[in-house]
Amino acid sequence: MKYFIIVLSLFVIGACTTQKTATFNSKIAKKDTIRIANDSLQYEVLIFDPGFNSWFAAYAKPRHFYTQNYMEQRNQAWVRQWNQNVISGPRRDLFEMTIDYDNNTNYGYEVNYLLFNYLTYFQLTNNIQLGVFNARL
Repeated sequence: MKYFIIVLSLFVIGACTTQKTATFNSKIAKKDTIRIANDSLQYEVLIFDPGFNSWFAAYAKPRHFYTQNYMEQRNQAWVRQWNQNVISGPRRDLFEMTIDYDNNTNYGYEVNYLLFNYLTYFQLTNNIQLGVFNARL
């Protein structure tokens, strides 16, 4: 299983070929964890970020509001800028690790949907813009 893991406003996206386990604070894991998986493609997104769960429930557009292509375009641009910020951004304290998002991989709708929503949440709550596309509700 390949994993996308977001920990406390920090992306750790791994392209691992073997399953890895990690120990997380169980209080955070129960209350502030969102999991979306595409088992057929063997990708999974786990988000551990206090505040994202409630934001997601309140503000995320329903599934299929956006097309997969629409979200992929934004994810690609936002991830590219995210990775630039890790290297030399003005607010490097927010960007500790790069995101390994391959533009040529079809992660499926659910993975792109969750990544798109997290990156939207991140930009709006931190008052920061990633790339040319504005994050909006």
